[in-house]
Amino acid sequence: MSFDSLGLAPDLVRAVADAGYEQPTPIQRDAIPAALDGRDLLGSAQTGTGKTAAFALPLLQNLNDRVAQDPKLLALVLTPTRELAAQIGESFETYGRYLDLYHTVIFGGVSDKAQIKKLKEGVDVVVATPGRLLDLMNRGHLDLADVELFVLDEADRMLDMGFLPDVRRVVRALTSRRQTLFFSATMPDPIRALAETLLHDPVTVAVARVATPVDLVQQRIYFVDRGNKRRLLVELLQGEADGRTLVFSRTKHGANRIVKELGRAGLTAVAIHGNKSQSARTRALAGFRDGNIRVLVATDLAARGIDVEGIGHVINFDLPNVP
Repeated sequence: MSFDSLGLAPDLVRAVADAGYEQPTPIQRDAIPAALDGRDLLGSAQTGTGKTAAFALPLLQNLNDRVAQDPKLLALVLTPTRELAAQIGESFETYGRYLDLYHTVIFGGVSDKAQIKKLKEGVDVVVATPGRLLDLMNRGHLDLADVELFVLDEADRMLDMGFLPDVRRVVRALTSRRQTLFFSATMPDPIRALAETLLHDPVTVAVARVATPVDLVQQRIYFVDRGNKRRLLVELLQGEADGRTLVFSRTKHGANRIVKELGRAGLTAVAIHGNKSQSARTRALAGFRDGNIRVLVATDLAARGIDVEGIGHVINFDLPNVP
């Protein structure tokens, strides 16, 4: 099956081909036709399944069919973290390159001046995190009354991060006459209940990863005293060939200490977590993607949805809170 067989417009098929994609993933194959038909969608899919394109492509096409000459906010994508918002914004840039549509990304941790300026100039799509979105709404910089296409991404992470009250406040500002695409990697009871309140006669799409980690990843466990963990980490990294390594730390303070230890051993490493400014997190991710930084140390919340190719090793410095 090819992308043009899904009913996508030629300009979108062309943009997808330019990005190097030849065949849709299972969730794209199942979700795109239903979304193009205007149906609400309940998608259960993890990061790495092609989920972003599964909602971005039909959203762009449906939006392109109804936009006027001047930009007007008709579509909203709500996502839990700054990094996810930035990555989704990049996807809209990639897939919408041949369309006359305008989008912007809104998140906290940076000055809001450029974001407000962009909103005043006019946009068709906003990709946002809940906190900054509500702040700009409360200050009168943006109105969701005309939004007809709403995407809630990573709903279970919204729950984990305590954002569900903010999500409900955003939803109350939307018209009931809208199309809603709802995505979550897992479906705990609060998320299922939220989906039932937001969706009308949805199409359900459940897609697992193409292969499980056990199929693709060689896994090891090391038993070591707490006081020797950082020394062991240095030895492991120094003994491996060059390549990107992602290290998970349970706490922000722990992530900073790991970076200092690796730096003393001559290894280039940076940390990303909630205490880092958005500009610092963006620089860290860019350096990691480019290969200038070998080791990225992250807390689990900060790392959710990070999409970087060529990672050779993933190390849980601390046992994860959630398996």
